[in-house]
Amino acid sequence: MSKYKIIAGIAAVGIIFYATSIYWSVEPDSFSPTQVTEALTKNNANIAVGSYTTATLIKTIQTLDEKNGGYLSNSVLPPAILMDNMPSWEYGLLEQSRDLMLVLRRDLSRSQTQSTENKNLQKAHGALNVEYTRLFPTNANSEYKKTIEELQVYLDKLNDPQVQGAQFYARADNLAEWFKQVEKRLGSLSQRLSASVGQYRINTDLSGDLGAEQSTLTASGSMVKTPWLEIDNVFWEARGSSWALYHYLKAARIDFKGVLEKKNALASVDQIILELEASLQPVGSPIILNGAGFGLFANHSLVMANYLSRANAAVIDLRRLLEQG
Repeated sequence: MSKYKIIAGIAAVGIIFYATSIYWSVEPDSFSPTQVTEALTKNNANIAVGSYTTATLIKTIQTLDEKNGGYLSNSVLPPAILMDNMPSWEYGLLEQSRDLMLVLRRDLSRSQTQSTENKNLQKAHGALNVEYTRLFPTNANSEYKKTIEELQVYLDKLNDPQVQGAQFYARADNLAEWFKQVEKRLGSLSQRLSASVGQYRINTDLSGDLGAEQSTLTASGSMVKTPWLEIDNVFWEARGSSWALYHYLKAARIDFKGVLEKKNALASVDQIILELEASLQPVGSPIILNGAGFGLFANHSLVMANYLSRANAAVIDLRRLLEQG
């Protein structure tokens, strides 16, 4: 075989891998929590409260396998092993799902602190917390499928009037507990996105409490900058997190409609959903640009940080409203 044929063969394989990686990097379409819930529940005539949130959590986790290329984070084969954007997207989705799963197990399914945990949610939470890159000895894909199975059992019990062991409490305090997790996640992402251009930040760790202490002394300020090779990873992680949260909020709007109406807060939830929807607009550039804040070229991270910061501010305001009597 001539060297030209070898070169041509290598080039052809490279082109195929590149085209495949582009196809696998396409973000999945959004879905309707209402349609998904109706498809996953047996009794559509009387869907129990909590079903929309649970069914949307199931569908979101299923998306990891159903999207183009399936689950890629633990793949050891090319071109998946050479990709980092979509695995970062998957990680963002997983982190947002883990936050909701934690609150569902710890708060939403329990009437008070002395009540027992739901066994199905306990198993689902444990399986979902498996390291997302794990391949051996247990496969992350298999564990996440166990989460889906346990959540489906919980959903079936919610909609079975003969079963009393599975509950979902759509209360203001429970919704506020979830929002506490959401605001921390969005706050962290917006800070990391903003650090794409580098910022000097004042240390405010102990601000507002004269008696506060910390284990290790830190400088009064520091330069924070996301490494150049990680900027696109943080961006796609934020996209995956926003995609998941967008659907979870649409589902929660249905399950907690009574609570939100009483607080006159439906419009606030709608505004947060709009901010997240705007953050998920198609990216028109083949690469994630990292221009200066007011420079000639765009900075996609700062644009994403803007939407998430606005959504986070609205979440904080809404959580405080829910905590008021």
